[in-house]
This record gives sequence, C-alpha cells and structure tokens, in this order.
Amino acid sequence: MAKFRFVKWLILWLQETSRFEFDWDEGNSAKSAEKHGVTAAETEEIFEAGPAAALGVQVSPEVPEERLGIVGVTLSGRILHVVFTLRAGKVRPISARPAKKDEREYYEAYLREISKGI
Repeated sequence: MAKFRFVKWLILWLQETSRFEFDWDEGNSAKSAEKHGVTAAETEEIFEAGPAAALGVQVSPEVPEERLGIVGVTLSGRILHVVFTLRAGKVRPISARPAKKDEREYYEAYLREISKGI
C-alpha cells in the first residue's frame, strides 16, 4: 500500500483552485472503473464537488514522477481515494478507488476541522 507525506501546499492548492483541468491517459481512464468501479467522472468530482482532504506526496513505493493523494466525496456521496500527478498545470489521475476505513475517518475528521473554522 502506498504511503504519503503531508505537504501543506497541496491543501492550499486544493482550496484555492476554482477550476481543474484534467489530462487523462487512455489506460488510466478505464483502469479505475474496471478495477474499483470508479468512473472518470467520479474521479473528477473529487476535485470539484466539495472539500478534499490532502494526504500528501507519495513516499512509498518510490515512483519516478511525484504522485499526490487526496480523499474526497463524489456528488452521490461516495468517499474516494485519488492518486494523481500534475503535468503542465493539469491534473493527471493515476488511480481512484473507494476510500478505506482509515481514509474515510481521516476525511471525516478533516470535515469536522474545517467546519469549526466557518
């Protein structure tokens, strides 16, 4: 299982970006649907439907390109874990799957924290 190191800039980027552009690789656009039942549209919703909790930069296993992880909710209420990279300012999704128990708990704790600030 991949491990992530929290980086503050990722949460700021998620909060401050009003519109995301996506760059889908042919293989990746279908991989999450086939493997995890998560469509490309649902993956994009994680960035656009509401607050997403930043997991950070992937540190294990090592990969040649920086990978980032977030957890967020789709319009239908599914909590997903999304791994992506940034290329030329665009989000390039690598994988998306239903969040595991600890990831859902992390996301719910994040929502509680941001609701305190309102």
